[in-house]
Amino acid sequence: MDAVRLLKVSQHALAQARAVLDIVAEAWQAQALAQAIGGHLAATGPPELRSEARGLSEAGGRGCAVLDHSGMRRDGIRAAQLSEVTDPASALTALGALLGDVSMALVSVACATDEEGLYWQCIEAIDAADESGDRVRGILRRLALRDRERSAAELRDSTTGPP
Repeated sequence: MDAVRLLKVSQHALAQARAVLDIVAEAWQAQALAQAIGGHLAATGPPELRSEARGLSEAGGRGCAVLDHSGMRRDGIRAAQLSEVTDPASALTALGALLGDVSMALVSVACATDEEGLYWQCIEAIDAADESGDRVRGILRRLALRDRERSAAELRDSTTGPP
């Protein structure tokens, strides 16, 4: 399944999540998607993005580790369905938005809980989502720079072409 489609499913699932464990599970799913999308781009994406994409995959993995506990994957791992990233910019933009929403949802959980363990798990997960979001923004900046450089080269080639 394409990354953008999986991200829409995750965004919808997070929006529907009401119970604390469902919100935490969706945060885990979002980090798993960050890990999978980063891994996919590191393996098959443009060479100039591969290093940063590996960093995104590693950050997503750390985010999963923060939230990993039994019962979280009862509906399966959504990221396992990832088969392609046809539009990296759109996928990364959607992933960044999802990670931002995850952070906000986790802040709500952390503020509402009296359970110290859950509170600290949420705080660590917010940090992990922020790190993944930073990685996403870095890749998007690199993509934009690459596109500007290509456009400038095409413009230069079209104005200095054969007489």
